[in-house]
Amino acid sequence: MFKIYLRVLGQLGPEKRLGVFLALANLFLAVAAFAEPVLFGKIIDVLTRTAGTGVKPTWPELMPLMLGWVGFGIFTIMAGVYVALHADRLAHRRRLAVMADYFEHALTLPIAYHTATHSGRVLKVMLDGTSGMWGLWLSFFREHCASIVALFVLLPFTMWLNWQMGLLLVVLVLFFGALTAFVLRKTEKLQGSVERYHSDLAERASDALGNVPVIQSFTRIETEVRGLHTTIKSLLDAQIPVLSWWALATIATRASATLTVLSIFSLGTWLYMQGLTTVGEIVTFTSFATMLIGRLEQVVGFVNFIFMQAPKMREFFEVMDTLPQVRDKPDGKDATRLSGQISFNNVSFSYDGKRPAVLDVSFDVSPGETIAIVGSTGSGKSTTLGLLHRAFDPQSGGISADGVDLRDYTLGSLRRNIGVVFQEPMLFARTIRENLLVGKPDATEEEMQMALDRAQATGIMARQTDGLDTMVGERGRTLSGGERQRISIARALLKNPPILILDEATSALDATTEAKLQKALDEVMRGRTTFVIAHRLATIRNATRILVFEQGKVVESGNFEELVASGGRFAALARAQYLAGSEKKDEAVAAAPKKGRKTARTHEEPTLSPLAAKISST
Repeated sequence: MFKIYLRVLGQLGPEKRLGVFLALANLFLAVAAFAEPVLFGKIIDVLTRTAGTGVKPTWPELMPLMLGWVGFGIFTIMAGVYVALHADRLAHRRRLAVMADYFEHALTLPIAYHTATHSGRVLKVMLDGTSGMWGLWLSFFREHCASIVALFVLLPFTMWLNWQMGLLLVVLVLFFGALTAFVLRKTEKLQGSVERYHSDLAERASDALGNVPVIQSFTRIETEVRGLHTTIKSLLDAQIPVLSWWALATIATRASATLTVLSIFSLGTWLYMQGLTTVGEIVTFTSFATMLIGRLEQVVGFVNFIFMQAPKMREFFEVMDTLPQVRDKPDGKDATRLSGQISFNNVSFSYDGKRPAVLDVSFDVSPGETIAIVGSTGSGKSTTLGLLHRAFDPQSGGISADGVDLRDYTLGSLRRNIGVVFQEPMLFARTIRENLLVGKPDATEEEMQMALDRAQATGIMARQTDGLDTMVGERGRTLSGGERQRISIARALLKNPPILILDEATSALDATTEAKLQKALDEVMRGRTTFVIAHRLATIRNATRILVFEQGKVVESGNFEELVASGGRFAALARAQYLAGSEKKDEAVAAAPKKGRKTARTHEEPTLSPLAAKISST
């Protein structure tokens, strides 16, 4: 736990100098806090001594002690205000700076990490971890640093003033410190499970709030609320034992104040009757007892805070310690603008190190070619193109662009050359304008309008009262699936990259819009190296080359006509899609009125192209 505490202090970064200065100020505050009771005790001794002899004290005798006592009091007030002010500012500045570092780091983590880790958990770790650090910095520099100095540095000094009462103070403080350590050992593992339940709670709530339409449609509100209550019950069952132990420690610590003062006063009275101490020393040690027990309560509270926050900060540092699998080389070069020449050379990759997702894939692509990749689900299509834009790196083999290994380029410069339209449209909960500017931050109004026109998205703007400044909601939910996809395509077109990846880019569109968009994409793909993942084979008939994947390997390669004529895997896929399409048409014809049925049949027969007939007969 204290390793985490030291690491949190190490997160002060550029504020370390201020941190050291505040720590020194706390040291002086602790010394001043000790000096006040000593001086007050000496004043009492002067007064009681002169009262016994009948000689009144003189101002020259009392003035130095009085001035010292008042001076330390004023210093304590002024230094305390200064420390509190700057500790507060330091803690807030560092909290936001560390939060920004975490955010940047999380964005660099591989897609596989974010796939396996719920976004609600990642967000909760960021907020809880940085809030814990803020509280630790603030409380440490504001008061607990002085308390620690008082307990562990100045407490032994009391034995120099009066070893009997000083020794009693040391023993009592050690006893209550041991009690705190005992409670820590009892609750350390319990608190770890509590924090896991907190993460589960955040994850479940975030998951439900992100799927409200599904919950309402399937009438699962009761089920989800019941599940949340189950998690809350588990959380409370784990939390109550921890709270009980700390309640015991708190009661014992508060009782210790009364017991310590009573013990010191009783011992001091006995020593005074034996002529071994003075009234001033009794007053001094009574003040010491009150102050030190107060300091002990602060330290116990501080340790309790660290202990409660440790699992949160441990999770925070676990994320920060997770290294991105893909990162720049120290001597990485800028890719500038690539021509689009791509080579895969015996590339293999596995997610789990057991089953290969891509195995010994090799192919060359010339600038401007359109390469279609087809295959069944899990055949390695998306993984192959993920390797191209370095979502992850191959475990063997290599991929080059313009003759240079992709790993020799900086990530930023490589990805500037690649535009990706994902199968699932991914839009920010911002305006349409802001979503488009992701593709080109300095794009003009005319450029954005042109990209929308080419993506067949002009009609979307006509339906929006605020035009480009329309908010699209979380993940673009105020738009239809087809509208989201067209905005996503326009964003990629606005980027104008030399390499374009279309991962089922038209899957969310209706047939009419898809046909229009396909013409636009055909125009956009000219002079640009394009990779297309497609399940509907009709969309890739004009591809320069088609790569057929199966179990991570390229099993066939050629253009549409060549692959159909070969009668292999691609021909089987084409035949299956053609027959499925024919069956749907036959069903529609059968469901039509008799008169309309003839019309429908005479309308369909001419559409059977020679290529389709060839597929059917293969």
